[in-house]
Formats: sequence, C-alpha cells, structure tokens
Amino acid sequence: MFENIHGEPYNCKGLSQFNTLMIRMNKILSTSLLLLISAFSASAQNASIAPQAAIPIPTFKQDTVSIETLGAVSGGHQLNTKSINKAIDDIHTKGGGVVLIPAGVWLSGPIVLKSNVNLHLAANALLLFTKDFTQYPLVKTSWEGIPQMRNQSPIWAFEQQNIAITGKGIIDGNGDAWRMVKKAKMTETQWQKLLASGGVLNEKKDIWYPSESSLKGASFKDPGLVEKGKNEQFYQGVKDYLRPNLILLEKCQRILLEGVTFQNSPAWNIHPLMSRDITVRNINVRNPWYSQNGDGIDIESCQNVLLEHSTFDVGDDAICIKSGRNEAGRERAMPTQDLWVRNCTVYHAHGGFVVGSEMSGGAKNLYVDNCTFIGTDIGLRFKTTRGRGGVVENVYINNIYMKDIPGEAILFDMYYEAKDPIALTGEHREPPKVEMLPVTEATPQFKNFYINNVICEGAAKALFIRGLPEMPIRNIELTKLKINADEGIDIQEASSIKLKDISLSTRKQKSLAYLLNSKNIEIDNLVFDKVANLLHVQGDRMGAVSIRNTNIERVKEPVKADFGASKNTITFK
Repeated sequence: MFENIHGEPYNCKGLSQFNTLMIRMNKILSTSLLLLISAFSASAQNASIAPQAAIPIPTFKQDTVSIETLGAVSGGHQLNTKSINKAIDDIHTKGGGVVLIPAGVWLSGPIVLKSNVNLHLAANALLLFTKDFTQYPLVKTSWEGIPQMRNQSPIWAFEQQNIAITGKGIIDGNGDAWRMVKKAKMTETQWQKLLASGGVLNEKKDIWYPSESSLKGASFKDPGLVEKGKNEQFYQGVKDYLRPNLILLEKCQRILLEGVTFQNSPAWNIHPLMSRDITVRNINVRNPWYSQNGDGIDIESCQNVLLEHSTFDVGDDAICIKSGRNEAGRERAMPTQDLWVRNCTVYHAHGGFVVGSEMSGGAKNLYVDNCTFIGTDIGLRFKTTRGRGGVVENVYINNIYMKDIPGEAILFDMYYEAKDPIALTGEHREPPKVEMLPVTEATPQFKNFYINNVICEGAAKALFIRGLPEMPIRNIELTKLKINADEGIDIQEASSIKLKDISLSTRKQKSLAYLLNSKNIEIDNLVFDKVANLLHVQGDRMGAVSIRNTNIERVKEPVKADFGASKNTITFK
C-alpha cells in the first residue's frame, strides 16, 4: 500500500462500497460548492473571506505493478517506454491501481496516462525523458490557447478520469535539448558551453537553436497552427520547433499531483487543459531561469482546482491562469473558474501569480491566499491585450509577501506585448500607442479584484494599472499594502479604484502617484515618505479623485495637473 505525503493511504479495503460512497459524496460536494460560490460572489466585500475548496480526490485500488517486472531497466541507457506504458495499460485494464517507478534512473519516451491509474515515483526515482525527438509523434492539441500541432507531451492524458502522479521522485523532461536560448540571458561561459554542444544560431547570432528544424520553425509565424495549406510534410519540416509541454492533462476529471518534483520541461511544465476537479499539492516545479516558455503550471479552461503547499522556481510565469487565445478562446467559451491557490512559494519567475495573457474564455472566482514571491520579475501579474476579449472578474487575493521584485509588485496591463517583463541588456522599448477604438467582443475586461494585505520589501514600482481608453480597468480594491519601492502608484485608464490603508516608501519618484485619464479614484489613509507632489494628474478625461485621512502637510505641492487635467477634480477630506 502506498501513502501520500501526509502518510494517508491511497487505497482502502471495501473498495467498491467506498467508491460508491465517494461518488455520492462528490455529487453532494459539487452541488454544495456551486451554491457556496454563488452566495459568496453575491456578498463578499473583501479578500479576507473565501469559500472552502471542496474538490473530490482520486482513489485507487491497491493493486500495484512495478515497471521492473515488465522489463524496465534502470541506468539511463535503455529506453523503457514500452515497459512503462504496458504497466499503465495492464493496471487500467484490470480496473485501476498503482504503477510503481522504483528508485533509479529510468529513461523513457512519451507516456500515456489512463483512467484509475496512479503513477507513483518512489524516493530517489528519476523518470528521465529521452532527447531523441523521433520518439515523440506529432499530435493535434492546443498551444497558447489555439489548436496546434505539437510533439506529444512526455506525459499525456486525454479524456481520462481518476488519475494521479504521486510520490517523492523526480520527473525530468530533458528540456535543454528542445529549447531555444537567448544569448542575453546567459553568462559568456554558459553561452560558449552551449555553442560547443552543437545546434545552430540565428542570423543575428544572438539566439541558439538545437537544430536546423527548430531554426526553420522560428522563421514562420505560428508554424504549429492547424490551418489550411499545411500538410504533414510541412509540420515534419519544423517538428523540432514544436516543443511539448512536460505534462498535458487534457479534458480529464479527478486529477491528483502530489509530492513529485517536475523539472526541465521543453515548454510549459504542467498544463491541465479543459479539465476539472484538480488537486495539486506539495510539488516542486523547477526550470532554468533562462528557459524560453518555461512556465511552472498553466491552468487553462479548468474548473474546481486546488493548488497548495508547492514551490516554483522557473523561467517564465510560475502559477498562470489561462482560458484560450483570441477567437479560438472565445469560441471555446470555457473560463477557468473556482480556483484556490494557497501557501505556495515562488522564487524566480516572470510573475508569481498570473492571469493571462491568453484569457479569451474568461476567468472568475479565483482565490489566492498566503503566498510568498522572492525575486519574481513581477509579483501579482494580470495581463491581456486587444484582440483577446474575455472577462476576468471576481478575484480575491489575501496575504501576499514579496521581496526583491525587479518590476512591479502588482501589475494590471491591457497592453501586453509578449515580451519579458524586464527588458534585456541593450533592448529598447517604446510605450504603446494610445488610441480610442470601438468596443467589440475582442475587447478584454478586468474587473472586480479585491487585494488585501500585501507586504513587499523592494520593487521597481509598487502598483501599475493600465487599461484601454475604450475599456478602463474597473472596480479594483486594494487594502493594507505596505510596499518599499523605487516608484509608487501609476494608474492609467481606470475607473472605481479604491486604495485604503496604504504605506509606501519610495526612492526615485517626485510624485507619489501618477493618474492619467482615470476617474472615481478613492484614496483613504495613505502613509508615505517625503515627496515633491502627492499626485500628478494628466489627461482631459481625468475624473474625480477623493483623498481622505492623509497627511499632506509635508508635501510642497499636493497636486500637479497638466495636459488637460484640472486640480478641481481632486478633493481632500
């Protein structure tokens, strides 16, 4: 019998009666959850109140097959794909149970996980996926929210139920063999070592590709996109560019990921897609910080998800919420909803907790509590752009602790440009062109965010909110923020923003807060260091700003207004 990380058995006696009881309980819990979510969404006023997650956990028979009994050989030399998949097939056919990966180094090609199977990695088990790209067939799936041809994921499940990956071992995707690498992200020593390993360079000699096929794929816009005019020969010609995600769980139900370390993914690390009833706990997710598209976990168009007590140190966004891109995502119309993230730690990443930018199906009822971000480029990151459409709403965030954030502690941006959040050495970026466009189904929306109790020691900017002229970001409540940053508050094209009990220590900004074409801004109890201006307001669409319980005696000029803005829109109470 195998135990989870808490010492609880995965199996039990009287299995048939137990499973019948669990099915009944899950139906009751699911109904109760929906009622609870509905009631909470109607009445909750701040991030400190959240409904409890009630997500069914997979259960398994105690029947166990070790991959060694089916001919698998440890050592990293023999390919064990057939042995591992046969073990999964045999257990699945018999009604389910546990497939054991014992201690050792087990080389494999892609594995297909099936219903009622728990893939269990013993302590000191290393499941290592091969660098031989020919072992990965091309399959039709989804990448960054649209239908794509990709290499089959090292671990893949499609339309399966009651599945798990558990234990104390390591799953390594051998991602270094797949990923392109930017020279600016490496030291000179690392770069020279990479060049010595083989591969090819682009024309500018600043991006390394593992093969000519990978470089060829980079010359096309969206080469994996499933569309007319592309045949099997085309996709095979760019196959090496179509990197797989390490774990893809597509249209599955009742999923458990527990205790395992997932690392070195070719693209994203863990990707639940259009799945439900997902529990992820006590896992470690690792990627080199330079890894292109090296996300930690991307939860896309999923419902009923709990992620807790896990650690991330990756090359792109760490905990990311998605729901499809542009027209494809809107047509899918499957928001990620009813999601809990709690007690997680993120080290290097582009963002600690992230929504977007592929959020065209929407996201709602997201609850984040008690997380720590250390050295992430951005802390809380919400990003989208014109063309996406979709509505992100009802987001409740509480108790976030950050340190050494190179960018913004909290960011809302509707001008996302698909670039690293921190400019690389020598990279020049222009601000986006601001223009008013018609509102259509392709216009994204951010609204109804409640963020409470954020402490950040060190950031480039405390708060950045940038909406669209035709669609302001609206109804954002931020309370109990204590942030030490170079710059303070930057709010552009926003409406109904409430800031209460805010303590800011800034080093480089003359004005503590900059407001552009925003309205209905309420600031209550703002504590700050000495600055030249409290507010700098701009824009002929600038509306009402109310400031109360704030000591402005030390400020030489409380308000600076120009470019169409008027001081008359600011009231002090």
